[in-house]
Amino acid sequence: MRHCRHQIALGVAFALVVLVPLAQIHASSCIDCHKTLAADEGGDVVKHIADDIHIQRGLSCESCHGGNPLAGFAEQDMSLAHDAAKGFVGAPTTAEVPDFCARCHGDVEMMKQYNPKLRVDQLLEYKSSQHGKKLAQGDTKVATCVSCHGVHGILAVSDTRAPVYKTNVAATCGHCHSDAKYMASYGIPTNQETLYRASVHGMKVASGDLSAPTCNNCHGNHGATPPGLTSIANACGECHANNRDFFNQSPHKAAFAETGSADCITCHNHHDIAKTNDAMLGVGEGSFCVTCHSEGDAGYKAAALMSSRLDSLKSALTLAQTILDRASQGGIDVKLGKFDLHAADDALIKARTAVHYFDTTKFNDITLTGVSDAGRVIELGNAALYDLRLRRIGLGFTLPLVLLVALAIYLHIRRIERERPNA
Repeated sequence: MRHCRHQIALGVAFALVVLVPLAQIHASSCIDCHKTLAADEGGDVVKHIADDIHIQRGLSCESCHGGNPLAGFAEQDMSLAHDAAKGFVGAPTTAEVPDFCARCHGDVEMMKQYNPKLRVDQLLEYKSSQHGKKLAQGDTKVATCVSCHGVHGILAVSDTRAPVYKTNVAATCGHCHSDAKYMASYGIPTNQETLYRASVHGMKVASGDLSAPTCNNCHGNHGATPPGLTSIANACGECHANNRDFFNQSPHKAAFAETGSADCITCHNHHDIAKTNDAMLGVGEGSFCVTCHSEGDAGYKAAALMSSRLDSLKSALTLAQTILDRASQGGIDVKLGKFDLHAADDALIKARTAVHYFDTTKFNDITLTGVSDAGRVIELGNAALYDLRLRRIGLGFTLPLVLLVALAIYLHIRRIERERPNA
């Protein structure tokens, strides 16, 4: 047993002392040569190599490029390291990059050794994307793996410095898609990044809200494709599920299909999605409804009614909150009222989502429930205010009595002191 333990210890020591440094030696031999070269001759490849996720995970230069880095090390002839017999492939062409990366990233057994949870179908997804399809047709201007992830110095997706980190994605996509000259041959807009950054989604991501969407949330990652008119609602519905489902049950679903209008973006736009507000509903300034509906038609009347119901609910909530605040400031416990007010607040949230039903009956059911909940809170708050008034009236009567009693006691004490014989 002691002999067995000794062998295990030697094995571990060998792995730590020999195998791990071996990868570092391989990388170092490549770096020692490349760092002496000019940037355009290969010197730039080692500039950020220390940060590279592959190097940090124990891989080395020949893991990707092949060859034999140790060959020629003693002779100081690094050209011997570029041995084709040892699989040296050098830098892949743009067309070769996806398959080049997929040699590892598409190999299940290989990826298990380093990151078992990482997907291995990226190449298949890429080939189904607009980028992949155009690359297969010979268009080498399109994005490949290295366009987004970088070449040497590739950072983990979770690294805030990575080009594919959530807050950096828009700039990474915009590197090509905002370049009018570069994109001229494709005939597509180049203002998407600018519009996105001004949108409610873009501003939330910029503020650090990583739950808000960026380019790849709607267009996909490796399988990037522009959503068509029939699929935009599916993209939006991944987050806004209730809105999508309510709209699909609404009369607008068929109307939009007949007119060729796209779900969601007809009212909310593409990349420049504005923060929603209640003025979007109704027939007043800022309303989307009047874009299609004119005074006198059924849709116009429905929009006006729904807007009115929503305003009534908001007014009831405001009044209920004001009354509770007055009672609370007067020292009355209004916890039950605040609890009931949450139900009315929920009704307002539901109503703003249920707008997408475009059904006055369903919408009214929700808003009237909220008004009823707010009404109970108002009654409770008014009862609390009435109790507060009674307390103040009672205090108004009792305080003078207390003062009179105190004064009588004081005068009585002074009289006793005057009548007390001198000591």
